[in-house]
Amino acid sequence: MAKTAYKRATRVADQIRMEVADIIMRKTKDPRVASVTVTDVEITNDLRMARVFVTTLLDAEQERAAFIGLDKASGFIRSELGRRLNLRYTPEIVFQKDVSGPRGDRLLTILDHLDEERQKESKPDESATPAKPGEGL
Repeated sequence: MAKTAYKRATRVADQIRMEVADIIMRKTKDPRVASVTVTDVEITNDLRMARVFVTTLLDAEQERAAFIGLDKASGFIRSELGRRLNLRYTPEIVFQKDVSGPRGDRLLTILDHLDEERQKESKPDESATPAKPGEGL
């Protein structure tokens, strides 16, 4: 039974991600949240609470304003979500900043750097030319 609940929670989370992104893009009139992208949703197995992860391409001050706008609009987003989803309870929505993007970019940069170092080590040293037989004796 737990396996079914997990699969259902995953499906509901995916649906919530799509619907919340659509609601923010089409229905929310607050200009502060216009540049917010919904990246992921984690939902509890009882489907009562959903953490919505979002990213922005804004500076720190504008990002803070965007999260304030999301918090102010969360009631509207939740009620609109309740109209769109066929669930007994509409989950409570909490918005969180998604930090996986910058963390992933940093990881890719480190891996690229390690790959370059490995390629440099595997190439023979071109400054040291091999001696011809009979030379240097």
